[in-house]
Amino acid sequence: MTKILIIEDEEEISTHMSKFLTAAKYECSFCYSGKGAVELVKSTEPDLVFLDIMLPEIDGIEICRQVRMFSDVPIIMVTAKTEEIDRIHGLEVGADDYLCKPFSLPEMVLRTNAILKRGKVYNDEKFTVNEQTYEITFERKKISLTSLEFSLFLLLFKTPERIYSRNQIMDLAYPDLRDISDRAIDSHVKKIRKKFKAQQVEDNIIESVYGAGYRFVSPQGS
Repeated sequence: MTKILIIEDEEEISTHMSKFLTAAKYECSFCYSGKGAVELVKSTEPDLVFLDIMLPEIDGIEICRQVRMFSDVPIIMVTAKTEEIDRIHGLEVGADDYLCKPFSLPEMVLRTNAILKRGKVYNDEKFTVNEQTYEITFERKKISLTSLEFSLFLLLFKTPERIYSRNQIMDLAYPDLRDISDRAIDSHVKKIRKKFKAQQVEDNIIESVYGAGYRFVSPQGS
């Protein structure tokens, strides 16, 4: 289930937000203070964050700035202020959208749906993998894949070390395509390896397992 973190010091507002988001099949968690909010984003790895600007101890602008140092998680800023300068500051430090209190809860759900449809971003210590742009960043090196190459890569990336047979790759990475063959799978793997090597990533990030298939192996990096 898609996880949403609500960082809001007014519990009543958080409760109302959660009711609508839960009805829309999202899983909600809460933080009621700026203190510890950044660490909570790190530990829970939400798919989207609602972030109030006016928080006790650490304000939302600073939290957003710190989160953007390690994560591209979508952030919707929430504020009681209506001045344009507050919205601009939020967007400048990396917020994706904003809501001004009082706001419509059905509209909040629609904005949530719209942002999450842009494509999920996966992060680990070395990789950022963006479903929307088919772009992969490994230690500041950007690798752009085609949609078919990306589908294969993402399947393996999400479960490192797990071996997928060619048939499993065809079923799971390309469920809507009937013209993908074993040879096409092998061709996509070769092209992905070539694109990584072109960015000086010498490790073999997609490893062939004789008689079994392929698996993702994280490179050591520099």
